[in-house]
Amino acid sequence: MRRKTVLRARVSAMLVAGGLAAAAFIPTATATTSDADSASDSASTSAAAKPASDALLSAMQRDLGLTKKQATVRLAAEKKATAAQDDARRAAGASYGGSWFDTERNTLAVAVTDEAKADAVRKTGASVRVVEHSAKRLAATMKKIDKLSVPAGVSSWQVDDRTNRVVVNVVDSKESDDDVRAFVADARESGPVTVAKVAEAPRTTAAGTVGGDPYYTGNVRCSIGFSVHGGFVTAGHCGPKGQAVNGWDRSRIGEFQGSTFPGNDYAWVNVANGWWTEPVVLGWGTVSDQLVRGSNEAPIGASICRSGSTTHWHCGNIQAKNVTVNYSQGPVYSMTQTSVCAEGGDSGGSYISGDQAQGITSGGSGNCSSGGTTFFQPLNPVLSKYGLTLHTA
Repeated sequence: MRRKTVLRARVSAMLVAGGLAAAAFIPTATATTSDADSASDSASTSAAAKPASDALLSAMQRDLGLTKKQATVRLAAEKKATAAQDDARRAAGASYGGSWFDTERNTLAVAVTDEAKADAVRKTGASVRVVEHSAKRLAATMKKIDKLSVPAGVSSWQVDDRTNRVVVNVVDSKESDDDVRAFVADARESGPVTVAKVAEAPRTTAAGTVGGDPYYTGNVRCSIGFSVHGGFVTAGHCGPKGQAVNGWDRSRIGEFQGSTFPGNDYAWVNVANGWWTEPVVLGWGTVSDQLVRGSNEAPIGASICRSGSTTHWHCGNIQAKNVTVNYSQGPVYSMTQTSVCAEGGDSGGSYISGDQAQGITSGGSGNCSSGGTTFFQPLNPVLSKYGLTLHTA
């Protein structure tokens, strides 16, 4: 009753109770503000059931450099590739070396170590590349590197399915530091590793309390993201377990029921006190508000869009999975890397591909003027960890 018409009028402009939240956690002693955006759940309607909206196609044209026809064809191809992933992996068996969406061919590409498995994989509709290392070998290399003591000059590391290597990303200005060189040497001994340079280290996307549709945890401002039954999920750096959460109007929503950061970057908040959940991701006027239909994981190379309270709606591509990101607070494992830009205040917002929820904005580098790299916490492990059910349309 407290929100009456006011809250109802804002439902399409914010993710009320149950949308995914975004935030940046800063220790109380030093925190003055934090971030977040308020994007709820995912996309339009099923691509097969209804064509993509003109606004969504326009956003893909703007951010991915596609024509309207190319964007339409790509969305349909990505939906098909996403559906084929599990069958292709099963067909490859122990020889599976990874997969990605091939943007040149508009099809799923699958790496295999055994050429004898190629025909079975092709029958699933995927193209095939024969490689040296299996996904299991690359994952084992990641685990070994994850156990190393990591210096600040190392940005992240991840499996690159396309090159069939683990890529260690080093901050350009720190490349010659003794501790960085020692880390790289130890990483190379762990397995098939290559080194790449990045301009700057990643950071959680925190920001001051400014406009948008925030929620508040003391002096930290966050944004709602994906709704789940009984609450919403958000970034773990948003706040600790037990932290009280207030809505955009400063009225009480609930409390953090669980939170992990670093190591992982996820949390969930219960919803009460007159708030409710909506299976929606905000389009911020760039696209129509997007309905969330599920959480099927899109392949590497697929297009993906992000909703956030600072930079609103932006699109890009999934670049890598199983990335270890080295924040100043400590490493976070099993993240997904994208080319979608983000800025302070976007942390915790929704990542969506088609109408499928993908994950929660964690952090990154760069900005939406010159471009950037961002990382998100995949959604399905969060749902599994806390036994939550995604609120879908």
